Amino acid sequence: MVDYAAARLNMVEGQIKPNKVVDQALIDAMMAVPRERFVPADRRGVAYVDEDVAIGGRRVLMEPRVLGRLLNDARITPDSRVLIVGAGTGYSAAIVARLAAKVVALEEDKALLGTARGALSELGVGSVALAEGRLAEGWPAEGPYDVILVDGAVAEVPAALIAQLAPGGRLLTVVDDGNGVGRAMLVGAVDGVASQRPLFDATTAMLPGFERKPAFQF
Repeated sequence: MVDYAAARLNMVEGQIKPNKVVDQALIDAMMAVPRERFVPADRRGVAYVDEDVAIGGRRVLMEPRVLGRLLNDARITPDSRVLIVGAGTGYSAAIVARLAAKVVALEEDKALLGTARGALSELGVGSVALAEGRLAEGWPAEGPYDVILVDGAVAEVPAALIAQLAPGGRLLTVVDDGNGVGRAMLVGAVDGVASQRPLFDATTAMLPGFERKPAFQF
């Protein structure tokens, strides 16, 4: 029998804190949210390993240290409006719900969305608005957002998502160059002009709809 509380403590102490995560509210949230409830039952024993965990449909739960660092650098405050793109089974939404005033969790996979709805309801997380739609299009109806977390890798950040940032807003994701090398990026926009700042090396699964488009060749 896995002691999930002990595994969660080991994750926080061994993966999260050593990886430059200093936001105490975030640390407390990652300590409180049972990660094992957001993975398939047959994978709960590996829910806290320091790597991506498959959740079905070629999708993964992002490894804890990468997610923790992205959320730390997002600088979420209690009055933040947050959009999570690629919410999957709802794990990141459950964490962000402990940090922010408003959380919209966008998912296009119906099965994952159903799992997220069940897990969040079971845990009493009522402050997350689940939305079904194309990930690359975001969810402008509830925007603009102070923070957008793209919970997976992208070949490049779509302009449609950047346009949904509030003034001074921040978008966090992993950009994959297609060669197996990824980098966590902080994206902002001033007067409609986007800027990107690399944060740290990271790899995770590519989200559907964010793959690099084939280049036109003569």
